[in-house]
Formats: sequence, C-alpha cells, structure tokens
Amino acid sequence: MPHLNTPSRRTVRPFVLSSTIIALLLILVAARGASASEQPISFANDIMPLFTKAGCNVGVCHAKAGGGQNGFQLSLYGFEPQEDYDHLVKEGRGRRVSFAAPEQSLLLRKASGELPHGGGIRLDPSSESYNLLREWIRQGAPYQREQDATLIAFEVQPARMTIARQGEQQLTALAHYSDGRVRDVTRLALYESNDRDMAAVTDFGLVKILGASGNVAVMVRYQGKVAVFSASAPLGAPVDAMPVAKNFVDEHVFGNLRKLGIPPSSLCDDETFLRRVTLDIGGRLPTEEEAAAFLADASSDKRDRLIENLLRSPDYADYFANKWTALLKNRRDDASDIVANFAFHAWVRDSLLANKPYDQFVRELLAATGTVIGNPPVAWYKRVVEPKQQLEDVAQLFLGVRVQCAQCHHHPFERWSQDDYYSLSAFFTQVGRKPSGTRGEDLIFHKRGIATAVNIKTGAPKKPAALGDAVGDISADEDPRLRLADWMSNPNNPFFAKALVNRYWKHFFHRGLIEPEDDIRDTNPPTNPELLAALEQHFIASGFDLKELVRVITSSQAYQLSAVPNEFNVSDRQNYSRYYPRRLQAEVLLDAIDYVTSASTDFPSLPPGTRAVALPDNSYNRSSPFLRVFGRPEGESVCECERVQSSSLAQSLHLINAPDIKAKLAFPNGRAERLAKEDLPAETKVRSLYQAAFSREPRADELKTALDFLAEIPLDAAGQPVDAQRAARENFQDLVWALINTKEFLFNH
Repeated sequence: MPHLNTPSRRTVRPFVLSSTIIALLLILVAARGASASEQPISFANDIMPLFTKAGCNVGVCHAKAGGGQNGFQLSLYGFEPQEDYDHLVKEGRGRRVSFAAPEQSLLLRKASGELPHGGGIRLDPSSESYNLLREWIRQGAPYQREQDATLIAFEVQPARMTIARQGEQQLTALAHYSDGRVRDVTRLALYESNDRDMAAVTDFGLVKILGASGNVAVMVRYQGKVAVFSASAPLGAPVDAMPVAKNFVDEHVFGNLRKLGIPPSSLCDDETFLRRVTLDIGGRLPTEEEAAAFLADASSDKRDRLIENLLRSPDYADYFANKWTALLKNRRDDASDIVANFAFHAWVRDSLLANKPYDQFVRELLAATGTVIGNPPVAWYKRVVEPKQQLEDVAQLFLGVRVQCAQCHHHPFERWSQDDYYSLSAFFTQVGRKPSGTRGEDLIFHKRGIATAVNIKTGAPKKPAALGDAVGDISADEDPRLRLADWMSNPNNPFFAKALVNRYWKHFFHRGLIEPEDDIRDTNPPTNPELLAALEQHFIASGFDLKELVRVITSSQAYQLSAVPNEFNVSDRQNYSRYYPRRLQAEVLLDAIDYVTSASTDFPSLPPGTRAVALPDNSYNRSSPFLRVFGRPEGESVCECERVQSSSLAQSLHLINAPDIKAKLAFPNGRAERLAKEDLPAETKVRSLYQAAFSREPRADELKTALDFLAEIPLDAAGQPVDAQRAARENFQDLVWALINTKEFLFNH
C-alpha cells in the first residue's frame, strides 16, 4: 500500500509525547474502546491478511527485505507481523491511525483514495475490509491478546479434481486455529496458477480452465502458509490405440494420457530414433557407417543395443561432463585457473565414464579436502567460496530447492525460514583454506571446531540442520559436510533423488516433470506425480546409477514417440504425448556442422580434432563466435537457464553468412570439395550427404531438387560460366549450406 505515511510536516513544531506516554495511551484507549460485547480484532489474524490481499506488503509497494520502502516499512508478505504493527501504529508519531476519529486515519484515507496515494485505491470504503480496518482502529488498534488463537494449518477445498475444458471451480480456503476454530478466508487468500495458458484464477478463488488439456495447479497463500489445488482437464478423445508399455515409464505416461483422453503420436522410425538418441546420449550425429549398420539390422532389440553402445562410449562421458562442469561452475577467470579446470573436468568425465554412483559423486564433491592436484573435486571450492554460496548452490543443484530468498526473509512460496537458511549454511562454516604449492590454488581442509552460523536478523547462532530435518549433534572433530552428504543420500530424503531424475527427464524430454527443473516445492507440483515418484524410487533402488536412469528413460516407448503431432495432441506441452523438438545445444551444433562439412574447429591449447562438447571450461567461448552466439553458458550459476536454447536473428545471420561457416564450407579437402572430386554418380553423393546430415535417405522430391541444382553451371563475376570442377565444388558447398540451415538439421526431433 504505497505512501501510507503522512503529508509534509507542519511549520509549527507539534508537542511530542514520549514513547512511554504513547504506549500507556494506547493501552487505555484499547481498554476503553472494546466493550465486552465486541468481538476483539487481532492485528496478526485479521489485519495483516488485509494488507497482503491489497498488495501492500509486496516488493513493488511498501515491503522490502531490510526495512520497507516508499516511506513506510512492512515485512515482505507479512512474515513479521510484530514489526509491521510497530511500524504502523508507533512510528510517524502515531499519525497513521486516529483513535478518536478512525475515518480520519491516514491509513484509511490513503488506501481509499481520499488522499493522494502512489499505489492508487486499495480499499473500497464500502467494503468489508475497510470496515474491519476501521473497527480495529476504533478498538484501539490492538496487536493480539494472550488468549487469542494462532493459525496452525491452512487448506484449500477441494484439493484435487477433474474439470472439463472451459469449466470452472470455486475454491474454498480454510484457516485452522489453535483453539479449534476453522475460518473461511477465501476472500482474503491469494491465488496463483502455475500455468496461465491452461488455467486462470480470480482474486477470490474461481478457477477457470482454458482451452488446453492436462494437469494444472493453483497455489493458495494465506498468512505465510500455502496450500495447492490440483486439477486435471481432460481432452476426452478416444485413446484405444495406445502403444504397448515397455517399462514403468510407459505405464505412467500412457496411463496419464488415457486418463486425459490424449492419444499419443505413433512411434518414430529407425532413422529418427538413431539420430535422436545419439544426439541425446552422445552429443553428436551418427556416422554414415553407424546409420547404414543400424538401418540394415532387422533384429527386434537393436534400439536397446544402440543405447548400450552409446552409454559405454566416451561420447557419453564427454557430453554429460560438459553438462555437469557448466553447472558446477568450472569457469576460467584467470590463467592460473587452467590446472584446476582441466583436473576438475577430467574428474567429472572419468566419474561418468566409470558410472560412479551419483551419491558417491556428490559426497566426493561436497566433502573434498586437499589440493586440486591430489583431489580434483576441491576445485569446486575455488569457485564457490562463501558458506552462503555453497549452501545455495548445493540446495538448488542437488536438492532442487531455491533458498536464496530465505537469507533475508521467509520464503514466500515455501516453508523455509531464515533459521533454515543459516542452519544449512552451518555445514560449510568449518571449511578452511590456506595457500598450496600451486599458484592460485588453495589447500582445502576441515577446521576443528563446533560448526555454527549466525542468523543475521536475530543474531542467534544456528547449528547445522538439513532442510526440515535434524542431523544430530556434530562434534568438533567431525566434518559437518559428511553429515550433510549422509542426509542427502538417505533413501528417505525427499529432495536428492527427485531433483536428479527430474533434471535428467528434462534433458531427454525438453520439459521437466516439475518446471523449472530446480524449483521443487509443494506449491509447484509435478505434471505426473506418479511417474516422478516411480523414477525416484527406481533411481534409489539402482544404487543411484546414472546410466541405468538414462537407459530406462531412452528405452521407453514414450521417449521413442514421433515428434509429428496428431489432430488431438498438437497443443500438448506437458504430457509427453509426442517428442518435443528442441534446438541443438551450441557445442553439439558446432560439432555437427564440423562433421557434415568435414571441417574442424581449432581451440587454443587443445589437440586438433577436440570436439566442442569436450571443452573443459568456458574460456573457449571467447575464441569462438559460434559458441557465444548460440548460447554456451559461462558457468556463472547452477541454473540450466544460463544455457540459451532459444533461436535468434543473430543465430540465423551467423549460419547464413558468418566467416567461420564460409570457411567450413570451403574447407580444404572438406566434404564439398571431396564430393566434387569423387568419380561417383551424383545421386550417390546426394544420398551420402543426406545420411551425414539427417541419418536418412533423401525423399524423391528432395533428390530431384538436389540433382537439378547440382546440374546447374554458376556464372563468374563477368557473367561467364565457370569451369566444371569449380561449378561442382561451389554447388556442393551451396547444397551443404542449405542442409545445415534447415530446421531438420538444427533441431533434435
């Protein structure tokens, strides 16, 4: 509620009462104003919800972590009611409320628009909220009596249901108090849909399902507590011809589609599957030899064998090491970083190649001690220095929980408080550092002592505690990080396995079961809860086996659906009724262009032929305009969102006319020149080119178009026909250029 402060001061200095006298007067007025027949109004239970509903205590108005704003201090979302009460009633010489004439209170006059107010009209003078606020002031603006009940629980009814498309459902929000009373707070609660394209919700809880089909959730918030309403909006189309389930992934995906009445697309053909899974597991295009062998294989298990071959290949380790080192901030800011960067990248890659269990991988990282030469995981502590950085990165990357907000105030959409934040940071307060024999590198060790962190708001010391769970007392000789790793890898941990399987699901399906993939909370439920739970349990039961997780996902029929929509699932974006195409990542696309053109990209200080997906850190982005334009991350955060996957005009222009693309097309002894020189039929050459780019044969119309183009003789600058060899070379360059600019090449589909 912007600008609830008073107008400018009068020129005559008013008589100033001491704070003690003001406090006594408030008590007397409160005692006189509330008769025995009146229902006492509580600031915490009755008034604070009004401010939240009116939007007064949000960041753009009067709430800001550390002291409010716009001349009036309120805590963000009303999580500190006692402080808000003091600012409202006792500051500004008590001029925001007028006990003698409540209607003249600046609080009411500004909120109702009677006086100028930067936030506009927030309360209608005829509304129930206005009358309640006026009555509270008339009663002496009490905070809360000792016998007043406190809010202990909050729920929304119904919690889950099926609603037809274009249908509506009115929600009821219920607050449960310590005295057993249940209060209907539907008109005071706040509502937010997690998919506004699918469902809208009014200020008073009326949910309206729009045109799309699927699952949607509405977050309902009241006085620091949240509840979730989940709805299914079925399409209702016939789903008789459902693919046969191959594993539990299919059972849950197809079961959800059957419930929603969304028929899936058919299975993709062998050519599409070969290219798709090779890109998704190995980060590269299939070779022409691989394509020929796979397409000639008539065995029923050839897709499963292809998956196994890819998982055993170094390409898998290269590709996923590229993913993990970016998330783990393997960033080169100085020339001295090169030792740590190369060692850390090699450790991540070797761990993936050896299929090190994920819980062991995380334990070695979090509890790393020593030097980067003897124990490369300590390089993580080079980039993540402060305990707050360490806890925030660990929570977001390995637990899927964003706790950054809780450093200054209670998380607005979750249950995490400042105490939770600093208790988690306490696990890292005993990490010690001292210079090592390697320039720019520290020796990481555990400092002996009791681990604590201080809550900056309360000043209270906090012992190490996990999110919503105690880990017991930790002695001065024990490294707290080991206790944290034990808690994380416990099969009963509600975050660890779930965060990883959701992250990998997004890698293969382009959309997480929870989206964003690192924002797992009760108020952001999965689109298929049963599938997420099954993946989580399978991952735990496998011993945190990353390759097994990849295997069970990619061998499913759901993963092998065609990207071509049918008449019913064309608008589906969350139920996996078809494969969702996505643009190739920057490194993968550069390697793909190099393969099709038979060119190479040279990177400083690396052997010739090094693939872009095998680059150890971000420093090579500076020497490669292509990687910069196509969004290779710099490793500055643990968020997957740092990687740019969207298309842009700059990318299109780069592919069309950039010097490095031209150089690859005209690369000496490159594919275009080689095809021009080979004594083979033009049809054979075109087929070879299509196999390299798309892992398939050209269609009849594509073949005819390509052959007609190759038969043309270009003209030189003087308008004269060029010689046959030059014509063949330039025509093949143009044909390769045309293919690498197609959506079929640029996207995995």
